[in-house]
Parts: sequence; structure tokens; C-alpha cells
Amino acid sequence: MDIARLIAGRAGAEVVTCDVDMPMRAALSILATRRIGALPVMRRGQVAGVFSERDVIYCLEREGEASLDKPVGEVMTAPAITVAPNTRIDEALEMMTRRRIRHLPVVENGAQGPVMCGFVSIGDLVKAQIDAIAHEADAMRTYIQSA
Repeated sequence: MDIARLIAGRAGAEVVTCDVDMPMRAALSILATRRIGALPVMRRGQVAGVFSERDVIYCLEREGEASLDKPVGEVMTAPAITVAPNTRIDEALEMMTRRRIRHLPVVENGAQGPVMCGFVSIGDLVKAQIDAIAHEADAMRTYIQSA
């Protein structure tokens, strides 16, 4: 299965994002309110990076509470590691494991350049893999019972 199939039921407009100039404090409020672990960070309509809980922890450890007023663009993980919609889920999982990241913007080429069409977490991908395995097991049981 590929990522396009996974995000097919989601609208790109549903992806919560923030701008590079947003203060870290405001982005943290979005993470907490939405109960999410990361946000794609946008600059003029393009994915510039990813702002995650880890970025907050590392920045607070280095610079203290005053860093909460810094723009997200200064503390985000950049450049963003992205995947295309036709990327297989197992490939994306392997990349996330190897790079030690938990979120991937899904980007496709548009007429005006790359366009973000989704955002997936490692949890989304693991759930999709487990669902696929369960579906295969059910099909196998049905086949064996009907033989």
C-alpha cells in the first residue's frame, strides 16, 4: 500500500500548519490544543521544515524559557524530509526509522512547484501496516475454510 491510499480520505486543507514567523509559544499552543506531536512549517506556501515536541525540548534545554518567543523557523527541524504520495508505506517506515523522525509531510509536484497534500506520523503508518496484515490473515482464514 502507498501513502496516497492512506491519505485518500483526508483533505489537504485539514492539515494543521504554522508559518516560519509564528512564535514558538503559539505553535506549542496549537500542539497542545490539537493533541498532536508536530506541525509542518510553511514559508510562502512551501514546506520549510517540521516543528515537533523534540524541537521544543532541545531548544528549552539549550536556551531556557526565553526561547518560547523565538520564531518557529529558528527552532524547527529543517529542511523537511518529505515523501511523495506514491511512496510505499514500508519505504516510509524504513526512512523514518533510519532518520529517527516521527512525521513526514507528503508532497507532490504541482504546476507552481511542490505542494503539500498530507502529513503522516509513524503511528499512521504502523496502523496501516497492522490493518493490512490483519486483512491478509482474514482472507487466508476465509480461503482455508472454504477449501
